[in-house]
Amino acid sequence: MTTKYEFGGPFGAAAITFGLPLLLYFFAFSCNDVAGCPIPLFLTRSVTWTNLKADMDLRIGHFISWEVIMITIIYYVYSLLLWRLLPALEVHGTKLVHHGRPLVYRFNAFSASVVTLAIGAAGTYLYGASFIIWTYITDHYVQLLTANILIAYTLSGFLYCYSFSVDTNYPNQDLRELAAGGTTGNTIYDFYIGRELNPRVNVPFFGKIDIKTWCEVCPGLTGWFLLDLAFIAQQYRYYGTLSDNILFTTAVQAYYILSSQYNESSILTMMDITTDGMGFMLVFGDLVWVPFLYSTQCRYLAAYPLQLGGWRIAGMSALFVLGIYIFKAANTQKHVFRTQPDEPAVAQLSYIQTARGTRLLTAGWWGTARHINYFGDWLQALPFSLPTGLAGYLVLRSAEDEDASSPGAISRSDGSVAVPGPAAGWGMIFTYFYVIYFGILLIHRERRDDAMCAKKYGADWSEYKRKVRWRIVPWMY
Repeated sequence: MTTKYEFGGPFGAAAITFGLPLLLYFFAFSCNDVAGCPIPLFLTRSVTWTNLKADMDLRIGHFISWEVIMITIIYYVYSLLLWRLLPALEVHGTKLVHHGRPLVYRFNAFSASVVTLAIGAAGTYLYGASFIIWTYITDHYVQLLTANILIAYTLSGFLYCYSFSVDTNYPNQDLRELAAGGTTGNTIYDFYIGRELNPRVNVPFFGKIDIKTWCEVCPGLTGWFLLDLAFIAQQYRYYGTLSDNILFTTAVQAYYILSSQYNESSILTMMDITTDGMGFMLVFGDLVWVPFLYSTQCRYLAAYPLQLGGWRIAGMSALFVLGIYIFKAANTQKHVFRTQPDEPAVAQLSYIQTARGTRLLTAGWWGTARHINYFGDWLQALPFSLPTGLAGYLVLRSAEDEDASSPGAISRSDGSVAVPGPAAGWGMIFTYFYVIYFGILLIHRERRDDAMCAKKYGADWSEYKRKVRWRIVPWMY
């Protein structure tokens, strides 16, 4: 039997496993608040080791710190304490394939974030933008990135080894299962994709922890929000004021984060939970990729703020609301159709009755595209990047520099000046990367879902695709 690989097989898994951390380091050093975004080395200076060290501040101590590693571990323990001590909603998930029974999940990420944000608000009230949490994050940004990367590798290694203790004589007493695509026998691929479907560990005092859902909605999402807030404080320390673009960007990202945590039980129907194993792909994505990549826009705006004005804010807000509406309306329609088929809003919608006994909706939102909800999801992510505009700036050491009075120049409290100069437009490589990446991710996810549905429904799925032609974007894709 031929092994079916995804993500480019073992080679692709290896490239992602070791390449993504390098990409985040590249982002951290090549777009920074000291030299510019991108750094002058890529634009106006000769490529020498001296210039490289000057623009990127390359020092071993800048990469890693035992103190920061310990602080990061304390943050994870703190997150677990909130998960354990705060009241939680217990929800039954999808039935396990080999057991016919659902797992019970414990959710309280929203409450945990409220507690954390309350601490941040109190500290800011007392100490302003110099509150130690905000300054520590920005002063040790790269070291925090390193600490989380090390934790991601360590946890992924533990989960890979731990998965070999699963009793494959189903059903087993522990309700543990291996993921369908995670037992190829290739070490690097299985390490990346994840061998065990929903790994759980018993920890003294904390009890049984479902590692996948906790990583998905707790430390990484809250960490993303904390990074955004730290960058707001940094902008205030630099300029003595706050720009409307960083406030808008943080607001829309805060909505995304907190609404995801408030409705965290909805992840139980996602492919991440129902299908994918818990390996490096999800661990790194949850703990490193989400907080450190998704906060790139606020990191950029902290160093180079520009005012958007009321009309631009209104336009981006409308786009954001439209994305939310499409996403929520489509998902709500599907949920009502599945759970309350006699509801007047869905009772007259056409569908295909499959041989498996389930129904595939071919009208309403789901008659326009097979994953119209992905289109809404992408639209609401677009305003994350739009406030950065034609991104790019250089940092001049002194206001006396001849370019310091050029259009778009902004003076900082430390005497330096941020100017667009030849960097204008090139910074978009960093600030718009998220939107492009997210679009590719959604396209890839749709393709994976299409392959699984074709296997699941057979000829019925072919008939469904004939009736609903478009994949994500009606009349385009």
